[in-house]
Amino acid sequence: MFAKPFRVKSNTVMKGSDRRKLRADVSAAFPALSGDDVSALVPSKEELNVVKAYAHRGDAVTLYVLHKNPVFFEVEKHIYPTVYTLWRYPDTLPAFTTWPTVLQKLAGGADLMLPGVVVPSQGLPEVKQGDCCAITVVRNRAPVAVGTATMSTGEMQGLGMKGRGVSILHAYMDSLWAFGDKSGPPSIPAPHSEDCAEEECSGEGDVPEEAAPGPDGDSTTDTCCPDLQELKQMDILLLQCFLHALKSKVKKSELPLLTSTFLRNHMFSCCPSGKQLDIKKSSYKKLSKFLHSMQQQHHLVEIKELSKGVESIVDVAWKHPEKGAVLSPEEVRTIITEYVKKNELVDEHNKNFININPALCDCLLEKSEYQEVEKLKWDDLFTRTMDKMQHSYKLLFPGQEPIIKKGQIEPINISVASRGSNKKVTLIKNLELYGIDPAAMATTLQHRVQASTVLNPVPGSKDRVLVQIQGNQVQQVGSILLGEEIQILSLENLSVYILQTNAICYLSWMFTSMFGLKVAAHRHCTAEL
Repeated sequence: MFAKPFRVKSNTVMKGSDRRKLRADVSAAFPALSGDDVSALVPSKEELNVVKAYAHRGDAVTLYVLHKNPVFFEVEKHIYPTVYTLWRYPDTLPAFTTWPTVLQKLAGGADLMLPGVVVPSQGLPEVKQGDCCAITVVRNRAPVAVGTATMSTGEMQGLGMKGRGVSILHAYMDSLWAFGDKSGPPSIPAPHSEDCAEEECSGEGDVPEEAAPGPDGDSTTDTCCPDLQELKQMDILLLQCFLHALKSKVKKSELPLLTSTFLRNHMFSCCPSGKQLDIKKSSYKKLSKFLHSMQQQHHLVEIKELSKGVESIVDVAWKHPEKGAVLSPEEVRTIITEYVKKNELVDEHNKNFININPALCDCLLEKSEYQEVEKLKWDDLFTRTMDKMQHSYKLLFPGQEPIIKKGQIEPINISVASRGSNKKVTLIKNLELYGIDPAAMATTLQHRVQASTVLNPVPGSKDRVLVQIQGNQVQQVGSILLGEEIQILSLENLSVYILQTNAICYLSWMFTSMFGLKVAAHRHCTAEL
């Protein structure tokens, strides 16, 4: 239904009476959702919009949008959850499991065929014809599609698992998903019994080669005593999801926010594709211990127990006071190279490529690339890092400490303007940026060319002065600047790391100055004629 873009007819805020009716409809349609779950999806006071739209085939569709993400859609008076809702509450619908490569076909508008269904050892979920159901992929319980069963479970088995099983209405990566924040599915591990039974799972009919490829060999076996390397990797992933959630998911209007809700609704959704966030496999073991560490050691959040035994995030350090380091391009390359080698990210089969881990994914990739880019060339890795850095420059004055400033330094501007009928004047500005006293420049010019000079304030600037001298004196100005009459400072280009919001502890722990920076191109004292 949403394989192609839909057309929006209207977008309005939902009234209180309509919200109560929607809550009642959702409770009746999805009994697996508790009263609190329904209230979270259809809140009384938060902004909830009703969007009337037409699908590309002309079907009238009603979308219910919460925090810019569609949570439900209604077609012919039947209400369905979106993948955004199912990622928060994955047990809302009975789910059929398929292979990951089938997902692309579902997003393109194809229905789920029974030969592509993975039948677990405990059997298929019990559904009737027309029942709303979800589609998941192996090793992850996060639903990736929503549809209706074309027949009952008994009929599916009676036909030998052949034919069309689920008519898909909406899928991850379709236009309805793109109407939201375009986040990827979280990694929700399947129960242990399903993980262990994966090799026993098989379709009961002939599985088409393109619809049901074999497992890719990645192991997700649980260990009771993970080694130090596994603990470290999970700690890194936990911190990445925490910072990503604070920066891109949590809004001030949500505070105070239950820590359990923060984990379920925000941190899980920030987990990169192919990864599984499991606090028990980290060195913290418990969410409360991790959050208190973020509060006490890094001062990123404030945690309080607002009711007995229930903790909430009551404040977030949106503007962290700390700053990072000053680095040259060569130092940045060295840091990146050491980080890649330390974490063994060089591709085993091609040394020219670097495997993207969760930290690099969050720092360097765009959201649209999260599911697609798994490797980068060395040059691309360096280029992306530099492109994420802040322009800066360093000024060296004789006998003074270096001055480092953000942005790009403006060149000294020398221009000739007409005054009156046939008179010309030379204008010079931006001298102060290079430590040159405009008054000294005016005096030197006046003595050299025997012409009058005037100092005027630069329009729109409080602390800059424009030097004006009679006649076309461009060559004389250049001679003075390049000569010895006025001492010129030296100028070096470095990158100054100004860290935004709350990412300081993450980056200082991972590797110094990884993103948020940009190296300025070499600039010199130039004249613009």
